[in-house]
Amino acid sequence: MRKLKMTLGILILTLATLTATSCKDGKKEGATAPMSSEMHQEDSASEMMADNSSKEGLSAILDNYLKIKNALVADNQEDAAKAGGMLVADFEEFDKSSYSSEEKQEMTDIIEDAKEHAEHISESPIEHQREHFDILSKDMIDMVAITGTDKKLYQDFCPMYNDNKGAQWLSTTEEIKNPYMGSKMPGCGKVQKEIK
Repeated sequence: MRKLKMTLGILILTLATLTATSCKDGKKEGATAPMSSEMHQEDSASEMMADNSSKEGLSAILDNYLKIKNALVADNQEDAAKAGGMLVADFEEFDKSSYSSEEKQEMTDIIEDAKEHAEHISESPIEHQREHFDILSKDMIDMVAITGTDKKLYQDFCPMYNDNKGAQWLSTTEEIKNPYMGSKMPGCGKVQKEIK
């Protein structure tokens, strides 16, 4: 009988110890759960900030791209050069952190190429600016395909530019204003598609 009481006592002590230990662990988990929730909220907030910064960066890039386009439509080499210089800075500041690793790599390639063409536009005569604008436009179309845009854009096409090989550009108006032909043929071209 004495052995039975002793065994029973040990069992009760063991059970009490296990219960106390498991309650402590439960409290620890409860204490860490709000913290992990706070960390998740902080991650979401930083992702939203990166996303907003990315959208603002894209907006600045599009604005300066469109300034180049409008300057070329008006045969204005100086304004195109000025906007080209600002576009270089916009590309350097663009935040790619909210994109997937594949998109980041693709964006890096696009931005490197586009930046080079924007640099050439900032320091070249108008015909050379138009040549670089052709390639810059392809880069911008590729970039917008990844980032999307808050602006309604039109992808336009001029069939006569570059010995009838043609060239594309982006515009915010449905009306054709051709940056490749300028004042010679401002209405030459057509809308290929609407981007929104």
